[in-house]
Amino acid sequence: MRFGFVALCLMVCLLPLRLAAEEVVLARSALVEGAFGTYLAMGLKLPPQDETLPLVGNRGLRSGGQVLRHLAGQQAVNGFEGVLYDNRDRGHSTLPKDLFPRLTRLSYSDQLRKAGADYGLAGKILLPAVVFGNSSTSVTSGPAQRSLPRLAMTSADGPAQSARLYENNHLYVYPEHRDHDEADRYPANWPYMLISQGSSGSDQPFLAALAMTLAAFPPDTFAALRDNRLMAPTLQMILRRSYAPVRSREAYLSGIAHPVVFEGDALRPGRMMAEAAAMRPDAIPPMVRLRVEEDGFGEAEGLARLSERLFDTDGAIARIWRNFGWSREMTVSAAGTRDPNGRKLTFTWALLQGDPARVWIEPLDPDGSRARIRFAWHDPKTVITRDRTGYHNRRQSRVEIGVFASNGVNDSAPAFVTVFFPDHQNRTYATSGAGGMRLVSIDYDAMGRGVYYDPLLFWSAPWTDRADYDGAGALTGWTRIGHDGNTRTLPPEVGEGVYQIERLQPDRPYLIMP
Repeated sequence: MRFGFVALCLMVCLLPLRLAAEEVVLARSALVEGAFGTYLAMGLKLPPQDETLPLVGNRGLRSGGQVLRHLAGQQAVNGFEGVLYDNRDRGHSTLPKDLFPRLTRLSYSDQLRKAGADYGLAGKILLPAVVFGNSSTSVTSGPAQRSLPRLAMTSADGPAQSARLYENNHLYVYPEHRDHDEADRYPANWPYMLISQGSSGSDQPFLAALAMTLAAFPPDTFAALRDNRLMAPTLQMILRRSYAPVRSREAYLSGIAHPVVFEGDALRPGRMMAEAAAMRPDAIPPMVRLRVEEDGFGEAEGLARLSERLFDTDGAIARIWRNFGWSREMTVSAAGTRDPNGRKLTFTWALLQGDPARVWIEPLDPDGSRARIRFAWHDPKTVITRDRTGYHNRRQSRVEIGVFASNGVNDSAPAFVTVFFPDHQNRTYATSGAGGMRLVSIDYDAMGRGVYYDPLLFWSAPWTDRADYDGAGALTGWTRIGHDGNTRTLPPEVGEGVYQIERLQPDRPYLIMP
């Protein structure tokens, strides 16, 4: 009898100890094709979290996990029930397993891996869970090198796919990798993902902060956020409200809280967990939904007759300035926004980035749900930024307006209206005889000046166009000054469909006139 007991003890001791939750494997057979080129992982089942494992590992305590462990001892928290972590760089920058042992991780079958479904920008697969993840990768070869967020903003289906993830409880982190260093190269700002300052590994603080915040929600609040598909917007709100420079509601409603790229050192996961733990189901904020009612930006503008409408999604509207005019106007509505608990909403429209003397916002309704916005031309601006390595200059060419909904308890995450200006062009405007502003000239020769421009959005041309006006201020034509010094006179309708974009050099497209 004694021998049998000892033998049993030895057998138990020799069994491998389970140190982390098992991975869930996504197979091709679990995917059902949906609308808009997406796949729904209907056949994927998540196991319940294994409560025999610690919520926070010893290593996780050094990342702020002691706050989560304390909260879990004081009240009921959701933990990682219904949460899935999706690493999309094949372990290059993955959240270590010993940080949060109960966290369920996604892996992909060999068939899906071979098809590349596990790698790079997320968007085509919707998972039946609350998902956070990352891909510490970028496009590093070819003519259009860029970070994954800029790829999403400038590809045909990228904005819609990113918005779809956001509205289905998915939130991913990607590094800016050279798109936010000497110059801010993003054509828009949006709430659909988090962008970390730096390259590979800069996403790690964000992953840990998101994991702990998700675990800190009370179970009923977590369920309400999940069921109303408001988890990603609420995580964005909490991260931004807890960001180190943000100390007041006034600061939250300003550009300080909503940079296009975030510094990992400025995250405050302790604050984030406290916000999550204190949130109740009847107080969760809405997601702002925008719609353009009147649009002064066109579908065929400038010499190349390209669209100025980069994308229209519920949470972000983005425009590119191609027209020759000094000012443009839009009317935008947030009236389609609904509070999940039926609370009355009020709206704030805030200039987050841009010259206050060149942007005018006029609310059109008592609750602020609609606004008329007028933009004037912005020249590029160099700002001084500071991080842990010191002070840096960064060139900016984007105007941002944030739209916030308040339900009387919480402010929402922002929705954005943005305008991107072609900073590779040198434009001159001056006061006209009638007192308004009008174009004087445009130097298009970015290639000749050695200035970068995004080859997916812009082009260069080897000339400068000077606008000619009559005594009454009407445009009479253009004087074109070539890079060789030769000049020619062109009629006022010079830009009407006679140009082509030459792409023999894919990274440096330029305009030709037949």
